[in-house]
Amino acid sequence: MKMKTSVIIPVYNAEKYLSKAVESALQLDEVYEIVLVEDQSPDNALQVCRELTQKYNRVKLFQHPDKGNHGAGASRNLGIEKATGEFIAFLDADDYYLPNRFEAEKELFRDPKVDGVFNAIGTEYLTEKGKEEFQSKFKEISLSTVNYPAEGEEVFKGLLSLTTKTFGTSFHLNSLTVRRASLAAHHLQFNKELRVHQDSDFIIKLSYHCHLKTGNITEAVAMRGIHDDNRITKIIKYSPQYNQRQFLLWKSLNEWAISNQIPPEARKRIYLLYKSFDLSLKKGLIKYCTIVWETLKNPEILKTKYRFTYYKR
Repeated sequence: MKMKTSVIIPVYNAEKYLSKAVESALQLDEVYEIVLVEDQSPDNALQVCRELTQKYNRVKLFQHPDKGNHGAGASRNLGIEKATGEFIAFLDADDYYLPNRFEAEKELFRDPKVDGVFNAIGTEYLTEKGKEEFQSKFKEISLSTVNYPAEGEEVFKGLLSLTTKTFGTSFHLNSLTVRRASLAAHHLQFNKELRVHQDSDFIIKLSYHCHLKTGNITEAVAMRGIHDDNRITKIIKYSPQYNQRQFLLWKSLNEWAISNQIPPEARKRIYLLYKSFDLSLKKGLIKYCTIVWETLKNPEILKTKYRFTYYKR
């Protein structure tokens, strides 16, 4: 099938990488337009954006109304609002697409029940320091993908580790393509209050409201660039800063789960993750009193893999 895809790229501190990202998308016939959302980048990225719009008529540039910095979530929301293609895809400004990016989508979107398709992505080390920091935290990850093909409810349950087989708790936004009409029908947006993990928050909500299906999960369709400035490599796992960010993510999802009355099993799973990180941030006597009270109410919390984080300090 012929696809008209709007590729949304939030731009912040990426002048060195942006042209490669844009040009990798322009090479693909499925790309109808590229929507750049410049987010008050401190480097020369705005000028690079302007040069790209002058050079390529499929590239469009937008900024927030106040021309301020609002984060990746708000920038993607603005991009979705401005997009005119039938499909929406995402690309980080320091990453790039491979020639096979939309091969699975062209077939899978023939089925009208499929709202979104996601694939595997690869890793490219752009600096030696970035490589060392990434591998110290994540070992050698050549492919970011899920473990088996799935669709519909199985994807949602898999992302929450509620399936009998280990599916995988995430996939990368660079690999996702979704019908623009499906986002509009369910009023799906990124949580602009989350400065990090807004992609994880969005993906879990999307997998509940929409019918997602795995595409190419055995080979990369895009490459993630790893360099000195990647935020993912800067945070020490289970540090106070890490726990704070996880708390905000699962708090957002817990509020959504309650308001949308999602099935009890999934709601409980989200609540336990939220509460685990909530407990990890408390201190002193109130912390241990809260742990005892929460354990009496929900003994399952002692079985979560995050249980040791709230025993510390």
